[in-house]
Amino acid sequence: MRIAMVSEHASPLAALGEVDAGGQNLHVAELSAALNRLGHDVTVYTRRDAADLPRKVITRQGYRVVHIDAGPPDKVAKDDLLPHMGDFATNLRTHLHARPADVVHSHFWMSGLTSLLATRDLDVPVVQTFHALGTVKRRYQGKADSSPPERLAIERMIGRQATRIAATCADEQDELIRMGIARSRISVVPCGVDIDSFQPARHRAKPGGQTRIVTVGRLVPRKGFQTTIDALALLPDTELVIAGGPVKGKLGDCPQAQTLLARARRLGVGDRVRLMGQVDRRKMPGLLRSADAVVCVPWYEPFGIVPLEAMACGVPVVAAAVGGLLDTVVDHSTGLHVPARNPVALADALTALLHNEVMNETYGIAGRDRVVARYSWDRIALETTRVYESCVAVPRSADLVREGS
Repeated sequence: MRIAMVSEHASPLAALGEVDAGGQNLHVAELSAALNRLGHDVTVYTRRDAADLPRKVITRQGYRVVHIDAGPPDKVAKDDLLPHMGDFATNLRTHLHARPADVVHSHFWMSGLTSLLATRDLDVPVVQTFHALGTVKRRYQGKADSSPPERLAIERMIGRQATRIAATCADEQDELIRMGIARSRISVVPCGVDIDSFQPARHRAKPGGQTRIVTVGRLVPRKGFQTTIDALALLPDTELVIAGGPVKGKLGDCPQAQTLLARARRLGVGDRVRLMGQVDRRKMPGLLRSADAVVCVPWYEPFGIVPLEAMACGVPVVAAAVGGLLDTVVDHSTGLHVPARNPVALADALTALLHNEVMNETYGIAGRDRVVARYSWDRIALETTRVYESCVAVPRSADLVREGS
């Protein structure tokens, strides 16, 4: 099958950890590689964000990345990209005419918009993965939500007009249904994890004799790093490692990094908080394996790949009971759930986990078993292929007429 992946702001070639580079980039990269291993022909279309990028890159995993001209060839915050999506759609359409696809799989709402525009008269099915929904972001961030005001209406339009929606978790499926999208048009296909790279350690030593908790993600407030620092004040003899953001040498220029460090100092735990900055993907398994527990307590989370990676390493997870974390982390089996933005509950859960060696080891073993059975990228690629096959024969033009487009 010839598959066109569209990921307008999240290139699979990007370094992870910056403000607009995270789980979606990794999802697109790993899914494309796994689909290629199944024998599919995969091309990822993403926006050119640097003038010196080549038109096309063949990755070592075998899929292509094509850079689409849309707006200035420079870094642009994703919330400022909507005015350039018309150009993206026009140029994507040219590529799809030159290299027809059997299915277009769009990632994020702006990719969905460009994919529907680019394929308007091509009768090629469009599968949509939102990765995050504007309704959820607006609910949790309120006036701090920097998304374009058109986002919610466009997401509903995409939900109606895409051939099928691939939601990443049950919570997202419920949200889509509340938006008026029929359950019968939604498939739940989660993210995956590289179970060969992320494996348990044979022997896990505590660094410096302290217990260590690790948390990973983009340095943005909603990821809940402040909650973890607040909880650390209630956890003696424990160090916290935070990975993510710019490279370590540039953390001094990162406002969020400085805000977190200032709070740690005010709480008297500055000497026990370590900001690592951006961590090379090859070093991430070792970092997670060094932890006695991995913490993931965002305000909300469409899916969350880090808990899967920790579980694959045999490390128990304490996770906020939100979004996709309700699916991946099984409470009192592979880790513990806590309310979001509740440092006392987080500290209590970590105290129980860090001081009970049997619980810690049992949860770690169960986490590894769950990931291998359910979340390998090869399995996710097979499930995604079934979604493609279910809609390849569906003529989208008829659906668009019924929607009045």
